Amino acid sequence: MKETTTASEAPAATGSDHKGHRQRLRERFRKTGEQGLADYELLEFLLFSALPRQDTKPIAKALLQRFGSFPAALAAPRERLKEIPGLSDISIDALQAVHASVIRFHKAGLEKRQVLDSWQKVMDYLQVSMGLAPVEQFKILFLDKKNALIADEVQQTGTVDHTPVYPREVIRRALELSATALILVHNHPSGDPTPSRADIQMTKKIVDIAGPLGIEVHDHIIVGLRTNVSFRSLQLI
Repeated sequence: MKETTTASEAPAATGSDHKGHRQRLRERFRKTGEQGLADYELLEFLLFSALPRQDTKPIAKALLQRFGSFPAALAAPRERLKEIPGLSDISIDALQAVHASVIRFHKAGLEKRQVLDSWQKVMDYLQVSMGLAPVEQFKILFLDKKNALIADEVQQTGTVDHTPVYPREVIRRALELSATALILVHNHPSGDPTPSRADIQMTKKIVDIAGPLGIEVHDHIIVGLRTNVSFRSLQLI
């Protein structure tokens, strides 16, 4: 059985080289911002505080090799991040806190605003929060009569290709929140946001139940790896 290197076992960088490299990277970041750093260098930078005595360059490069991109490395599940030699729980916390901050930044643009008038902000938020999720999630944006956001809730989490959705539970929660409109959202971890037959049938059931109760389903968005699909734009609603 192959042994993996833990954070405490990973070799520390040698004194002056270690400090000099970090200082040079910090100075370049201060002068140029993010555009002056390669993806692996920005990951290095993020890990400096969590791993003060380690050379974070090989860890950063291993993250990019394993997950394929900077965003995917930040969005990776904790259990998969633990597979990277040299990453401790504290350093994983640091990476996931950055990802959580990005999601919160985008979500803040939706609060107390008319969501339908901020459609690009909605798309940006959904792409950041769900586009790289490893399993399917079914989320609902609950809106009031002015189309302002009341609540943003994940209703169900499933497998890599299926999430059970119960239309009556969706409507029950809308009534609890006094929502008058909904935006349904789920992701396709495969990366392809094309609606399935089951997606279309489930959406129709929710629309049929919601309509007589005065609740409008504005849209159903499927989030893929880099793009998303709107049921309304496809004339499926």
